[in-house]
Amino acid sequence: MYVFLDDDGSMRRCYCEGHCPDGQRNGTCELRPGGKCFTTAQIGYDDNGDEYPLRYYGCLPPDEGGIMQCKGHLVPHAEPKSIECCDGSDQCNLHLKPMYPERPTPDVPQYGPFDSPPYIVLLTSVTFCITLCLIVIMICYLRYRKKQVFVNKDYPEKYPAMKIHRHHLIDEKSSGSGSGMPTLVQRTISKQIHMIRSVGKGRYGEVWLARWRSERVAVKVFFTTEEQSWFRETEIYQTVLMRHDNILGFIAADIKGTGSWTQMLLITDYHENGSLFDYLQDHVLDTNSLLTMVLSIARGLAHLHTEIFGTRGKPAIAHRDIKSKNILVKSNLECCIADFGLAVKYFSDTNELDDPRGASLVSTRSGTRRYMAPEILDNSINVRSFEAQKMADMYAFGLVLWEMSRRCITGDKITTADDYQVPYYDCVSSDPGFEEMMQVVCVKNMRPHIPMRWESEYVLKTLSKVMQECWHANPSVRLTALRVKKSLSKLDTDSCIKIV
Repeated sequence: MYVFLDDDGSMRRCYCEGHCPDGQRNGTCELRPGGKCFTTAQIGYDDNGDEYPLRYYGCLPPDEGGIMQCKGHLVPHAEPKSIECCDGSDQCNLHLKPMYPERPTPDVPQYGPFDSPPYIVLLTSVTFCITLCLIVIMICYLRYRKKQVFVNKDYPEKYPAMKIHRHHLIDEKSSGSGSGMPTLVQRTISKQIHMIRSVGKGRYGEVWLARWRSERVAVKVFFTTEEQSWFRETEIYQTVLMRHDNILGFIAADIKGTGSWTQMLLITDYHENGSLFDYLQDHVLDTNSLLTMVLSIARGLAHLHTEIFGTRGKPAIAHRDIKSKNILVKSNLECCIADFGLAVKYFSDTNELDDPRGASLVSTRSGTRRYMAPEILDNSINVRSFEAQKMADMYAFGLVLWEMSRRCITGDKITTADDYQVPYYDCVSSDPGFEEMMQVVCVKNMRPHIPMRWESEYVLKTLSKVMQECWHANPSVRLTALRVKKSLSKLDTDSCIKIV
């Protein structure tokens, strides 16, 4: 132990530990004049390199007790440590509590407010999400444009009806399929169409009289919400061997528009007599014209329902919306069937229906409520059975036959014909609902009234039997389109013999 005296000869002692004289572990030391008691806090390391706190106490010589030495680090370049000093009383350094120094982190880069790792991660994530969204939007847009302009490698084979012209208006070679379908041309027909006036509106769009290459044509402009109907009609019309005298003549289909608006066009033959619904309201029929019209509808329906086998055969097709508004009257008074937006194809080799809406039918109730068969109204129809779909067509055909027969005159000297009415006009409202139709057709089993005057006319009497068999409540009892066609053909022959 060393003793140091102040100027007045008194001795001052400091607590020592780790810095004691003569190698002592702890104890006291005496100050030299001008010296200070100190306490230091520093960080030590064990054999495993783990940190632990250390405190040392002792006497600081006069030459090391300056104010700069007693604040901050004792040895700046050594292990980090802090020191505090005092000289007010004996062992005053026992009460000193210097803070342990923070461990310096050399070579740590300094970040700005937006350069720290969390911000970088956030910025990267946001950038990635935005990029991904843009990619998805771009893909969706390209798919939409691809659908609109039909730019795909399978287009000519898969949709050969798009942008096609009739063989007698352009120079082309026949495909030899017998369908009468013209070949694909590179220019769009919509740019050559001149709209004249609107001639009618329907559930799917508006029909216009137009002129194309000096010939009058009908242009059906579909609503933008009815793209599926437009696509389905086009697909049905371009079916191989579909062309028939009693199926509306198809000319072309096209999409016209810009990014802000789009028109889906279906161009067909134009028939100035309009629909059968319109024609019957303004015209009465004699038995010959009635037979001509009825037989032509039966022929068209039989062609639809019949499958033609061969290398490029025609599938059987069910219309599913037969009514007087979907039948057009030609100038020779024959009729042709139109509007195939709800039609389905049937392939016998796979025993499957090719429905426009994909794997399953949207609803068993397809068509116009007034013309729906009983099995459709009560949801008992097997939507996967093509025979059931055909029989539903025949039920509707029977109602159309009734509409036409009402407008046929009877009697030799006095011409009489009933006013035109739609089926069930006296039983339901003008726009009946499903429940209303089901009560009349299914529950009450009512059918349109057969006038007594038809009994006096051979043709009308025969037709009344045909229509009653067509609208029978049991689908399996109904006549097929082919049977009706043969029966009416025989009736037509017998009628000609009677006239002669």
